[in-house]
Amino acid sequence: MLFLAVFCGFLAEYQLEHKIEKDRAKELAISFYNELKRDSVTIQTVQMNRLKRDSALTYLKKYFRDSSITNCSKAFSVNFSYAFIVFSPYLFEPKDAILVQLKNSGSLRYFKSMELQKLTGDLSEAITNIRTRNEFESSFFNLYLTPYLIKHNDIEFYDKINTRYKLFYLNALAQYEKSGEIFPFHFNKPEEFDKTESVNITGSYQMRSWGASVKQYADYQKLNAQLLEELRKVYKLK
Repeated sequence: MLFLAVFCGFLAEYQLEHKIEKDRAKELAISFYNELKRDSVTIQTVQMNRLKRDSALTYLKKYFRDSSITNCSKAFSVNFSYAFIVFSPYLFEPKDAILVQLKNSGSLRYFKSMELQKLTGDLSEAITNIRTRNEFESSFFNLYLTPYLIKHNDIEFYDKINTRYKLFYLNALAQYEKSGEIFPFHFNKPEEFDKTESVNITGSYQMRSWGASVKQYADYQKLNAQLLEELRKVYKLK
C-alpha cells in the first residue's frame, strides 16, 4: 500500500510537471508567434520601401550620366530624396525579445517539435546576419554618402517640403511626388560635380542595398513564414 501511495504520488507529480511544461510551451509559443507576426508585416513594408529606393538609384545612375544638374527636374529631386535622404524606413530591425528569452532561459526545450527548434535556431542566425548587413549598409552611408550630401545637397528644398506638408518626411515626400507643385532643387556646388564619382557612389550603394534585400532580408522572410506555419500547426494558433 505504501509503495502504491508513493508511486501514485510520483505519477501525480509527473503529470503536474508535464502539464506545467505544456502550458508554459503554449504561452511562449503564443508570445513568439505574435512577435514573429508583427515582424512579418514590418519586413514586407521595408522590402517595398527598398524596392522604391532601388528604382530611385537606377534613375539617378542614368540621370548623372546623361542629364544636367544645373536645372534639376522634379523627378530628379524626388528620386534623389528616396535614394539618399530617406534612410531608416529602409532598414529592418527584427524584434527578438522572446527569442532571446527562449535561448537564454533554456525554455526552448519546451518546444518538443524538432523542426520548431531547428527553425528557431536558423532564425536566430538570420537575425544576426541582418544586423551585420545593416551595419555594413549604415557604414557605407556614413562614410561615403554623408560627405557627398554635405557637399551637394539642397537643404532648403527639404525645409520647403516639411513646411508645406508637415508630415514624417517619407510621407511628405510621397505627397509632394503626387502633387502638381514644384519646389526647385538646386544641386549645391555644381562646378565641383564629378559625374563618374556620382555614378560610382550611386551604383555601389545600390549593390549593397540590393544584396541585402535578396539575401539576408529574403532569408529572414522565408524563415519567419516557416516558423509561423510550424507554430500554427503545433499549437493550433491562428
